[in-house]
Amino acid sequence: MDIITTIINGLSLGGIYAMIALGYTMVYGIAKMLNFAHGDIIMVGGYTIFVVLGLAGSPLLATVAAVIVCIAFGVLIEKVAYKPLRGASPLAVLITAIGVSYLLQSLAQIIFGSAQKIVIVADLGTVSIGALTISVGTLITLSCTVLVMVALSLFVKFTKTGRAMIAVSEDRGAAQLMGINVNRIITITFAIGSALAALAGLFYLMKSPGLTTTLGAMPGIKAFTAAVIGGIGSVPGAMLGGLLLGLVESISYKITAIAPYTDAIEFSILIIILMVKPTGFLGKKRREKV
Repeated sequence: MDIITTIINGLSLGGIYAMIALGYTMVYGIAKMLNFAHGDIIMVGGYTIFVVLGLAGSPLLATVAAVIVCIAFGVLIEKVAYKPLRGASPLAVLITAIGVSYLLQSLAQIIFGSAQKIVIVADLGTVSIGALTISVGTLITLSCTVLVMVALSLFVKFTKTGRAMIAVSEDRGAAQLMGINVNRIITITFAIGSALAALAGLFYLMKSPGLTTTLGAMPGIKAFTAAVIGGIGSVPGAMLGGLLLGLVESISYKITAIAPYTDAIEFSILIIILMVKPTGFLGKKRREKV
């Protein structure tokens, strides 16, 4: 039963990584940029939950507030920092993203201080299935992750906005000639990614209640790793990469001999995948036009 619990916990952690990775993969797939400030949106959501819980004491209200605030931040960052660089080199955009990341961390430290905050979102208890005891929070995380992936896949495939996203992803110039508002589509993509980051922040705090200004740094890097492993630009790939990384991390921590090297093992998997299949498991090769 211990191995089953480890696997379930790994899938739950992987679900959090997958939710963050979905934001990375959507922004890259459509805007063709790596938003390294995405992980810090998780931190913004975490502090929003902390503040609203302190004022109102309602986890539901705190979650809604976190989603709204994160969407506002995501759209604002896109408009102010990234939109003016639409035609700039990838290096300029990357440096800007790193700058935005440090700016958000610094602002949070000025406002809330550097001391860790303990955020108890809700005491949901556990459920027993035979001899197996599972945290309700873990089950909620898994269920929400699956629902989000299904809803996102259906949204992209069957809605007008979703089809416009696919068109912009395939050929931005042609999409613009067909009357698609590319700037609007990119803004919507950032909004969706930021909302997912807020949910990821909620689930991360349910799993580990310590809140700091660097909360989103390592989960953000690991989620980016998951997106690359699964195939950056692919929604199912982000899910697959996140779950795989979560399982590897959970199992590695259970094996005493390799537990201290868990992070190294995860990033080693990334290197191996890039050597064997550079596009990731579900990624597609793209021909660059010159």
